[in-house]
Amino acid sequence: MRDLNLEFQDNSRQYAYDFDDILRDYMLRSFRPFISGNSGLEMGCFEGNFTKRLYPLYKKFSVLDGSSELLKKAEKNSSKEVHFHQGRFENHQFEEKFDDIFLIHALEHCDDPVETLSQVRKWLAPKGRFFLVVPNANAPSRQIAVKMGLISHNCAVTPAEYEHGHRVTYSHDTLERDVRKSGFKIMNKSGIFFKPLANFQFDQMMKHNLLGKEYFDGCYEFGMLYPDLCASLFFLCENPE
Repeated sequence: MRDLNLEFQDNSRQYAYDFDDILRDYMLRSFRPFISGNSGLEMGCFEGNFTKRLYPLYKKFSVLDGSSELLKKAEKNSSKEVHFHQGRFENHQFEEKFDDIFLIHALEHCDDPVETLSQVRKWLAPKGRFFLVVPNANAPSRQIAVKMGLISHNCAVTPAEYEHGHRVTYSHDTLERDVRKSGFKIMNKSGIFFKPLANFQFDQMMKHNLLGKEYFDGCYEFGMLYPDLCASLFFLCENPE
């Protein structure tokens, strides 16, 4: 049995970076045109850094996570109006359905991604939107690491990633395969933020004030032209009619 309270702890590879917070802002920019403003569900919350961005946009907002420790941290960072639930994605039960569901950098942690996606379909309201984001195997920073001999191939799961709970590294084609297997209808496919550097390199550059908002905005805009070279892949999905 996996211990979800251990997987987010740092090992030979750091789990969370300051750059992650920058990336969340650009994710939200990509999401905003599609957000309903009614009921929302976030699957996987880490410490609530995305939760605090999302819940003010909804009349009712819920969070589901398997880690009791992360839920406690997320609750401290969020409003009392947010409803927190502890449970595994694969077998948790909700009586209600949600207009919008967010699964952000979490599908790659699932033992059976198609099973998880199929479960999400049960929770999504008719005409609801499913926001699915995963790290991109073909991000330039990762491809460079392959050329350096640090990673065997683009879609590899490194030992440190595995220890953090990663079970798959997605590219556009493999993500589309699993989404279609689950029965979702893909409404839009895109990438978020052109990523020339690894997270730890971004953190070092930011620490020394070598990168500013203009550069980050440029990476976001450039990523719209080249989605396969972005940090993250973004699929917007619906249940088929």
